[in-house]
Amino acid sequence: MKIWQIGIEIVDDVYSMVEKFPKDERFGLISQISRCSISIPSNIAEGSSRTDKSFSHFIDVALGSSFELETQLIIAFKRNYINKEQLTKIEFKIQEFQKMTMGFQNKL
Repeated sequence: MKIWQIGIEIVDDVYSMVEKFPKDERFGLISQISRCSISIPSNIAEGSSRTDKSFSHFIDVALGSSFELETQLIIAFKRNYINKEQLTKIEFKIQEFQKMTMGFQNKL
């Protein structure tokens, strides 16, 4: 599934980013961002084995996690943990995921 693949790419990008965050954020923003990004492809994978109605719920959760991730990355940018270029690049990928996922969900 293309949306699952983009979700995996987002996780990989996020993990590369958070490696450079201050160590004192390990149990704060790093943990939150990491868990949130992992939630995106994980919910798609889990939901894919369910009925369409149930799958739609898991898609909702994945979408919610993507919006939450965007917010957390804006916070990271404001804290100067990532630069504008990094933020723009990942935001583009997240927004691509959101558009594709909403389109996919509408077809269920």
